[in-house]
Amino acid sequence: QVQLVESGGGLVQAGGSLRLSCVASGRTFSTYIMGWFRQAPGKGREFVAAVSSTGSSTRYADSVKGRFTISRDNARNTVYLQMNSLKPEDTAVYYCGAGGVRLSTYRGNYAYWGQGTQVTVSS
Repeated sequence: QVQLVESGGGLVQAGGSLRLSCVASGRTFSTYIMGWFRQAPGKGREFVAAVSSTGSSTRYADSVKGRFTISRDNARNTVYLQMNSLKPEDTAVYYCGAGGVRLSTYRGNYAYWGQGTQVTVSS
């Protein structure tokens, strides 16, 4: 069992930056693939980024490639999402998920989810 708690969301102007954090409970964090997804009002939950259990491999959605960076610190049971050059279309609730299928973009492959953190980008 893994419990995830996201933080770091907020209101930012277009072009600004935010860093999201997701802290996991339990001693098995380092065995999980970790992913970030987001859900805008009226839309489904979409893949943003994923990182391998060791942090050596990453994967990004085309819409955020070059602007967002996912990383993890297994000693702190934490995964991060650094978001730069934010756009109004990045506005969504951001969720972190823990899963076991390599860098999957499919939400069904993530077994555990946090409660989400709101990111709002004003134009």
